[in-house]
Amino acid sequence: MNLTVFGATGGIGREIVRQALASGHRVTAVVRDPARLTVTGPGLEVVRADLTDPEAVRPAVTGRDAVLSGLGPRGRGDAGVAARLTRTVLAAMQAEEVRRLVVVSAAPVGPEPADGLLDRTARGLVAKVLKPVYDDLREMEAELSGSGTDWTSVRPPRLQDKPLTGTYRTVVGGFPPKGRFIARADVAHAMLSMIEDAGTVKQGVGVAY
Repeated sequence: MNLTVFGATGGIGREIVRQALASGHRVTAVVRDPARLTVTGPGLEVVRADLTDPEAVRPAVTGRDAVLSGLGPRGRGDAGVAARLTRTVLAAMQAEEVRRLVVVSAAPVGPEPADGLLDRTARGLVAKVLKPVYDDLREMEAELSGSGTDWTSVRPPRLQDKPLTGTYRTVVGGFPPKGRFIARADVAHAMLSMIEDAGTVKQGVGVAY
């Protein structure tokens, strides 16, 4: 497939690029600073673009089979970036009639799991501190819902920098029971696996170990 990846220099975005290339896909990585992208390989095109300008982004999505986004706030100081930049991506995709979009969000944005474990962890003190971040992601998901794209929002809990396992669980419209952690590499793997999964279209998908 011919894929475009936004947020390619972040932890999840970089893994998406690396795994997609390893699987034989052609990848366009859209970045602000190409020097920060450490992944290389045949089939990779790196595009420097202003992510606040849909016109500047349009060439990077033209004719692509799918777009994947690792865009998101790294902390309270970045709150607002996910919704703002996702609007740019959506506008560019609409202009180029590209429909499939898979983005990363966060578990607390989705419904509370029946076991309440997520509520006691990610929805507790951490949720109060990171409320601006979660509000940003909720606004981003509202933008997705109002768009004409075939979107999927992948919602992980606490992220870890560990190797790919492939043993994670997913729940469409919910969250895996007792799920508390997941590696960024596995989130990237899940996002790539959902590109052609019709059951995840226009859905939030919880992912965790």
